[in-house]
Amino acid sequence: MKKSLLAHCLATCLAAVLLSGVAQAQIKMGVGGPITGSDAAFGAQLKNGVEQAVSDINAAGGVLGQKIVLSIGDDAGDAKQGRSVANQFIGEGVTLVVGHFNSSVTMPASESYNEAGILEITPASTNPQITERGLPLLFRTCGRDDQQGAVAASYLVAHAKGKKIAIVHDKSTYGKGLADETRKALAAAGVKEVLYEGLNKGEKDYSAIVSKLKSVDADIVFFGGLHTEGGLLVRQMRDQGVKAVLMGGDGIASQEFAAIAGPGVVGTLMTFPPDPRQRPEAAAVVKAFEAKHYNPETYTLYSYAAVQAIKQAMEKAKSTDPTLVAKTLREGGPFKTVVGDLSFDAKGDVTRADYVVYQWRPGADGKITYEQVQN
Repeated sequence: MKKSLLAHCLATCLAAVLLSGVAQAQIKMGVGGPITGSDAAFGAQLKNGVEQAVSDINAAGGVLGQKIVLSIGDDAGDAKQGRSVANQFIGEGVTLVVGHFNSSVTMPASESYNEAGILEITPASTNPQITERGLPLLFRTCGRDDQQGAVAASYLVAHAKGKKIAIVHDKSTYGKGLADETRKALAAAGVKEVLYEGLNKGEKDYSAIVSKLKSVDADIVFFGGLHTEGGLLVRQMRDQGVKAVLMGGDGIASQEFAAIAGPGVVGTLMTFPPDPRQRPEAAAVVKAFEAKHYNPETYTLYSYAAVQAIKQAMEKAKSTDPTLVAKTLREGGPFKTVVGDLSFDAKGDVTRADYVVYQWRPGADGKITYEQVQN
């Protein structure tokens, strides 16, 4: 009886040790974004991009002999909820995070991650201050609004001479930041806007703003904000007879924008990097998404690329320690990704920011989508 009990105890202890080893042989990663709420279309891009990358990496054997275990956090595009997601990940023992989407969420969440020693790569938050704070564990695979605003202003100066330009933003960290950077670049070129106004994110009626645009007879409306408000603004402009062309940034780079705006969206301009879906490095991954009937637009592939960069940095560092991985990300590039070769500077920004201008037009199938134009 004693021998049987001893054998049982030994077996139980051995099993616990083995299970402990299995548990340790995992890399815990989180993806945080607006899974619900008005920005859910972008949250889906982050989630789908990271899930596909993790699936592909695990299927190929994982990283350093370990599999990646993924946790998903819904911040609903809200800063307080972003803090809650950060605390969720910290409690789960996550050491690597891809996210968040909104700059206003990434700012506070990144402080929590940095304090907890968690490495974060945002594939979509473009406000310059995100990386200007000197957080050693923070990176992004996207560009910055000062770069994006400069491209937008340059295009307007070259193609809208003598036109009346109004600037409208959604008062968010991202939207106002992009509007202000564009305004600054226009001012440097000697162009003064005829109107500078903010609208309230989440509202449905923008007739007061539209009336102001009509009163100043605006020809161009530069909009700093996301696709929901941008789409509603375009629709209501057209309903009230305002023919001004809207120009936005990466925040309207979603087919949801055209769906909300309606036919009046044709002619709208926006800035975004060259379409990553067209890159040869992305062909196999795009095909995998299409097989699932999912269009990997906008930030899907930038999220996939964030996971690729983390994987390669861990392999080069021969470690999963976030501090060593961060050091390798800054010093060990370039990293091969679906959006091309990426290297990071001392701030955590990508060294290659390549914004171009697009215009929303009807395609051969009649569907309105965005196509790159010559700058």
